[in-house]
Amino acid sequence: MTQAPNLVQTKIEEAIQLLESRFLEREELIRLLFLGMMSSENVLLIGPPGTAKSQLARGVSQLFGSAQWFDYLLTKFTTPDEMFGPVSLQQLKQDRYIRQTDGYLPASQFAFLDEIFKANSAILNALLSILNERLFFNGKEKQNVPLLFLMAASNELPEENEQLEALYDRFLIRYEVGYLKNVSSYELMFQLPDEPLPTLLSLDDVQSVREQARHVKLSESLVYFLYELKQAMEEKEFSLSDRRWSKIGHIWKTSAALNGREYVSIWDTVYTPHMLWNVPEDLLVLAELFDKHFQDALKREMEEELPLRKYEQTADKWLEKEDELHGYQFKREVGEKLGKDAVIHAQSLLEKCRLEVEETARELRNKLVAWQEKEKNIESYLYSRNFLLLQPDRYAVKYSRLRIQGERILQTLQGLYRTLFDKEIPGTEYDYTL
Repeated sequence: MTQAPNLVQTKIEEAIQLLESRFLEREELIRLLFLGMMSSENVLLIGPPGTAKSQLARGVSQLFGSAQWFDYLLTKFTTPDEMFGPVSLQQLKQDRYIRQTDGYLPASQFAFLDEIFKANSAILNALLSILNERLFFNGKEKQNVPLLFLMAASNELPEENEQLEALYDRFLIRYEVGYLKNVSSYELMFQLPDEPLPTLLSLDDVQSVREQARHVKLSESLVYFLYELKQAMEEKEFSLSDRRWSKIGHIWKTSAALNGREYVSIWDTVYTPHMLWNVPEDLLVLAELFDKHFQDALKREMEEELPLRKYEQTADKWLEKEDELHGYQFKREVGEKLGKDAVIHAQSLLEKCRLEVEETARELRNKLVAWQEKEKNIESYLYSRNFLLLQPDRYAVKYSRLRIQGERILQTLQGLYRTLFDKEIPGTEYDYTL
């Protein structure tokens, strides 16, 4: 039975709070883990030992009360038996090469693989199908893997190797983990709770979200945003496989389902930069690139509430005719004789300008006043758009930028009107100091 999204959301919010109370300075990562888990995407952590990577993975498992947990440190000497289970001697007697997978990775719901890039070629091929298709080729049989979530870690990035690159590509979400930085974290570090985490979530919760994500719509505008981002990255010589772009869109749909929506919002895309980089050093550049296109996409999404493009078009239209209209006004004032047809044309154009500018300026002014009211409670509004947003106040500035663009257009319309009609537009008083 499908559960209401807000019920799953409440459970995840409680789970996030519990994890944050134990894993300091990992707020963003914790949210990414839930996105990955609910969308069946693997997460890779890059960072030094001693940064609580395995404990965090184990903590997530405890929230599901799962006994099907697999945790392993890989080396170049790790054998397939250690990962996938020993070969069944009884099956061998019947000329069948079958592994006994109970208690090993192919039978696990949660897994943490440390130093994953040290896996040898005997293990890599099996890992690829487990990570991507959730299938394990057990002899001649295809065995479905119940893997709900896999998190891997490495102290370093993979070397140039075709198999390792294919493995790396299976990890859509990548996150660089470092040591604690804040003094407040060190104050809390010695009094963190250590009792097992309670069971809050279930497999039904995950299946519910995944089922709803299948029905979420990705608008043409956001597909265009994705393509714009792809082009911008390629111009800077960054590239992703088509599989990764498709998975990014799927994660956006999962975020929308988690927030109880049937369509993807621009706010479902905020964690995308962690799905774009190949080396951690590129994250800052790609985050800046993403932010630029995010602002443009936000402007498109908010067109119904604040149609800036429509107002810009009206302002630009009459700015182009400003010299012509002002010239007519000047000639009339100095008494220059004009032909009858020229006068009729100019007067008609001037009246049309007056009406359009007045109507547009009043409408824009009212939209901006309503927008200011929204900004007073912007954190609550943003949280309603995506409850996984971390510190929503950081994103409030993006709404302020749209308001400021609108204010500039209003000032342009008011200035044009003063120039042509030597008075203020009635009903467009606005406080620009806010």
